Amino acid sequence: MAHKNTFDYDLIVIGSGAGGSAAATIAVRAGKRVAIIEADTFGGDSPNWGDVPTKALLHAAQLFDEARHGARFGLRSATLGYNYPSIRAWKDLAVQRTGAGGNRRYYENQGISAFNGAAHFLSPNEISVNRRHLSASKFLIATGSQWTIPVIPGLDTVTYLTPRTILESIRPPKSLLVIGGGGIGVEIAQLMAIFGTKVYIAERASRLLPHQDAEVGSLMERVLHEQKGITTLTQTRVLSVVKDGLGKRVTISRGGVEKSIRVDEILIAAGRSPNVDLGLENATVKYAPKGIEVNEYLQTSAKHIFAAGDVLGRDSYTHTALLESRIVANNILHKTKAIPDYTATPGIIFTYPGIAHVGLSEDDCLKRDLAMNKAIAPLNSIARSNTSDFRDGFVKIIADKKGVVLGATIVAPHASEMIHELALAVKYGLTADDIAQTPHAFLSWSEAIRVAAAKLS
Repeated sequence: MAHKNTFDYDLIVIGSGAGGSAAATIAVRAGKRVAIIEADTFGGDSPNWGDVPTKALLHAAQLFDEARHGARFGLRSATLGYNYPSIRAWKDLAVQRTGAGGNRRYYENQGISAFNGAAHFLSPNEISVNRRHLSASKFLIATGSQWTIPVIPGLDTVTYLTPRTILESIRPPKSLLVIGGGGIGVEIAQLMAIFGTKVYIAERASRLLPHQDAEVGSLMERVLHEQKGITTLTQTRVLSVVKDGLGKRVTISRGGVEKSIRVDEILIAAGRSPNVDLGLENATVKYAPKGIEVNEYLQTSAKHIFAAGDVLGRDSYTHTALLESRIVANNILHKTKAIPDYTATPGIIFTYPGIAHVGLSEDDCLKRDLAMNKAIAPLNSIARSNTSDFRDGFVKIIADKKGVVLGATIVAPHASEMIHELALAVKYGLTADDIAQTPHAFLSWSEAIRVAAAKLS
């Protein structure tokens, strides 16, 4: 192998999203020669077409929805309307403000060489990008993932939307079939329904949001139906799609019975696939279609090549990709190797009510044969549900036989802010009694956490 000074860079980072950008920034500050390569828009998925635009649209939608139902508080809001192009302009402003979209200059100002193009490994230490060859002693692969397009007969003959392309729609469709009842499918279903779309959700599992505790899916299915007229079709497979005038006719099978639904648009939100098409064989990096294999230090089978974020093919969050990126930077810069600690990583879904979870779910405990106790406090057990006139939700805490908190799920208006108290408990081995003995402010939603914890203590 050539002497290290003969390489163009100390580190080449492939992908400028959460999995790549943190490591690139840390390495350049430590005096390394760094290049970052982005095949799409700088900043990656989260700020450009993922978390940020979706949350900006949902914020506007939820405000509209709350205001529209203000009559019960004595507010005259029945004539409230919206202008969708203006709502999209707000979403674009939020993306621009977050500052990651297309920001090559951000990297160049820090002394990082930025290249816009697809990277392809030629050998373990050399890649090509836009017909240029670049070499480095270390690499970080953070190419992320993309929406998986399922194999459905006829799907290739019609136009369909993904959670990325639907954000650019001129207006919400009159009717929409969402294929996939996971977090993002449900967020977008609620978003479109608030703006008047008739929504159907098709999910293969026996419940909506199958990766959450069972209570979450059943509650959200009811809330979405009662408040927004959304039809949830669980245990449903999509058999075929045909063009039907300006819309599409979709044939589904549910419990062995076939029926067809006619909708204007179809949204594919049924899982993501890692972007592993970058000549990994030439770098002797082991991978499968479900992701790149790494050891506990996030090294691939080629020890000088690391990987982080969605390309690992795990259930990843933006904050997990950032954590992994920082770990990779540490492991490239320092002799003492760090291992990412995923304990107590919260996950949130920005529906209304919000959904948040941390630690182990009930299913996780059953799979691991862990003895556990659980308690649920419905939101209507606390006074805040009266003053805000909101009762659809709960706090669920799971503890081991000694009362140590193993995991928790919250469905409530401020679930994403409430979950961190329980994340601390999971991370530091606190008991339900520790939480129950901590004073919780009257009329906060967090009182429901104390009520649930008291049932276990």
